[in-house]
Amino acid sequence: MIAGLVSIIMPSYNTERYIGNSIRSVIQQSYSNWELIIIDDCSTDHTDAVVNQFLSDKRIRYLKNNENSGAAISRNRGLKAARGQWIAFLDSDDLWMPKKLEKQIRFMEEHDYRFTYTNYIEIDEADRKNGVMITGPKRITKQGMFCYCWPGCLTVMYNAKKVGLIQIENIKKNNDYAMWLKVIRKEACYLLDEELAMYRRGRPGSISTHNYATMIRWHYRLFRYGEREHIIASLYHTINNMFYGFIKKIIYTKRSIQ
Repeated sequence: MIAGLVSIIMPSYNTERYIGNSIRSVIQQSYSNWELIIIDDCSTDHTDAVVNQFLSDKRIRYLKNNENSGAAISRNRGLKAARGQWIAFLDSDDLWMPKKLEKQIRFMEEHDYRFTYTNYIEIDEADRKNGVMITGPKRITKQGMFCYCWPGCLTVMYNAKKVGLIQIENIKKNNDYAMWLKVIRKEACYLLDEELAMYRRGRPGSISTHNYATMIRWHYRLFRYGEREHIIASLYHTINNMFYGFIKKIIYTKRSIQ
């Protein structure tokens, strides 16, 4: 483990249209001590050609799965390959603000936090802001995290020296939430109350395009198979998640931010 190094985990699958800008938002970080680990899950578009343009930067590592395995397996592989003290996540269609890493590491070091997240804003397929900013609770406990997945994946950072290696079950959806449920057992999660990332909403196949019935099934499978909970406990946590999802929209979703 290399002190001060940030290992950035970026799964990719058929995001040739977006991944170049996602990589650029890492390269443009004011904090330069990072490694970007891209794990491609057998893309069938031109993702390879886009990523290859950046591989002259030795901080970027490009891993390819032998078969299409899903984001959980890809993230597990990236986490095993990570060498950094700090672990961060950026999906291959999302973006970071230039000082995201610098500000988040300073926040964690000044307060001795080991698990943090930030606010983020939403953008559309053309990188246009849609006037929505997402925030969350100042402090999330284990109980709070089981109630709802408050952190956006693109905003999370944790201290691998304190948390250790995280590996999750092979669930097809909500695998970022599965990671936070493991980390929260070891460390509380704290909010850095600044907009430091941009989440692309509405891309075909993204979680934001699915209906509530589909999302309920995914949440149930997360707790039943990812967390190996009893049926009753799985149903309880799934219902809780639906309820707190509405709370998030009311309290933690801010509109008309341009």
